[in-house]
This record gives sequence, structure tokens and C-alpha cells, in this order.
Amino acid sequence: MDKKTEEFYNRLREELNNTSTWPGEYLYKFIIPTDPKKIEEVENAFDNIGAVIQTTQSKTGKYTSVSINVMMDSPESVVEKYIEVSNIEGIISL
Repeated sequence: MDKKTEEFYNRLREELNNTSTWPGEYLYKFIIPTDPKKIEEVENAFDNIGAVIQTTQSKTGKYTSVSINVMMDSPESVVEKYIEVSNIEGIISL
């Protein structure tokens, strides 16, 4: 992980610590190229942890928005999931 990415995650942890109560609900939002395998990869990352997942395809069908609402234990667990899905090609975190 490069220094800029590491600094981003450190700021995110700090912000989550200061603004939320843990454990608590967290809403992840991702945009990925519309590809059933990539969508499945994102969904699998949140499988078996009680996540509510909603997908919406763009007007052109090129991209899919994936919103995931899930109960997380801590800011660290939130960041760990971001890092886990960051390996999926073409994913953008919002």
C-alpha cells in the first residue's frame, strides 16, 4: 500500500472513531464495471456477515453501483473490508 493510501485509511479510521458508535451500521458504496464475476466478488466479500446489498446498473449499462449496509465491529474492520475489495479490478470506492 502506498503512503497516500495509508494516510487516507488512517484519516478514515480517525473520522469513524470520532463520528460513530461501535459496533455500528456502515454503508459501503462502490462502482464497478458491469461484470457478473466482479459483482459476485464484491458480494462474496460481505457474505455471511448480515450485509444488505443493493445493486443498480448505470443508464448505459457499463457500470454497476453496489451499496452495502452492514453492522461492523470497529473502524478497523471497516478499513479491512475496503482493503479486501480494493483488489477487485476496476472497483471505485465512494
